[in-house]
Amino acid sequence: MAEKANKAIENHKNFYSCSAAVMCAFADDIGITGDEARAAAAPFAGGKMIKCGAVLAAEYILSKKYPDKAPELISEFENRFINMNNSVVCKELKGSLTRKPLRSCRGCVTDAAEILEKMCI
Repeated sequence: MAEKANKAIENHKNFYSCSAAVMCAFADDIGITGDEARAAAAPFAGGKMIKCGAVLAAEYILSKKYPDKAPELISEFENRFINMNNSVVCKELKGSLTRKPLRSCRGCVTDAAEILEKMCI
């Protein structure tokens, strides 16, 4: 596993939200501090914006790092994530409606960070 993906997992183990775990691991890629990353990630946490917070954080990083290519990269990111997990919707991933989770929050953080790290090289 790559360095930033490991950092995202450690962040999540240390009680960062799913979005903050990913955002803080990649903050230096877009020139922001950890505090700024946590603040930027706060609206994405816990499925508040329908999509998984880890996915939204990764998409935010892509949009800031590659503004001219953001739509294509975000589409590619989502396709990769969906291929792994069958959804980007938080409630579907957590199984909130079906009681059959597709992926744990930690798993979503791991997958989002691993995909993002490969895309940011």
